[in-house]
Amino acid sequence: MKLATALSILTIGPAAAWHMSTDAPSGKSRRDIISKGVAFAAAVPTIANAYVVPDLPYGFDALEPYIDTPTMKIHHDKHHATYVANVNKATEGKPEVPILDLMADALEAGPGIRNSGGGHYNHAFFWELMEAPDKAKNTKPSSQLEELINKSFGSMDEMKSQFEAKAAPGATFGSGWVWVVVNQKGDSLSIVNTPNQDNPLMKGVLGEGVMFPILGLDVWEHAYYLKYQNRRPEYVSAWWNVVNWDKVSENCAYVVENHAGVSVKG
Repeated sequence: MKLATALSILTIGPAAAWHMSTDAPSGKSRRDIISKGVAFAAAVPTIANAYVVPDLPYGFDALEPYIDTPTMKIHHDKHHATYVANVNKATEGKPEVPILDLMADALEAGPGIRNSGGGHYNHAFFWELMEAPDKAKNTKPSSQLEELINKSFGSMDEMKSQFEAKAAPGATFGSGWVWVVVNQKGDSLSIVNTPNQDNPLMKGVLGEGVMFPILGLDVWEHAYYLKYQNRRPEYVSAWWNVVNWDKVSENCAYVVENHAGVSVKG
């Protein structure tokens, strides 16, 4: 994730030293020069703060007509990029860790990690859940996921109904996210909402402790307003047409086996 100046020096230094060796004073071998170059490179500190905005796994227009191209471009290139820039500032000079590892203690770490780190994780997670509608319609829940859905909600239709109710403006007021999560035992699903850029992996966000998302929807206005304006329920209902159930099933299998959050790119 993070770039290191040492990497370029290790790549260039020895080669440069090799050519310079013909002009080296007597008694200075090529090995001496290269060894000193490597030692210097090892002493150069790593450049901190290089979380990046991951590329979308599809084109900006791929989710049309359910999520419009301008929204996807602004959402990814502007909003997500801002969260990444700000979490990089918040982690300046600190040890490099995957963004997932910052989630558990994000509330204690302060707004830079909670808001911007959460924003980065949430969006990186979100992009991977979707696929072009002509491809999404051919995906389906695994037998494991289907069993958990039926056990926890009764049916897929009932799960969707409860999800849409939780995503409604009256239930998730203002900005936030709605999630399908696996409990810590790995044997049940539930639907929860979180404000702003909080997520269920953060200790203290949910009263029942951390839970592990396998599906999540951004209900901030920037995720839908250009197309749907104030019609959030219409956006939520349309979103099912681009959900990649193969990816959700993969997330479910990982969480149930490992009792841990799903890693994301970037």
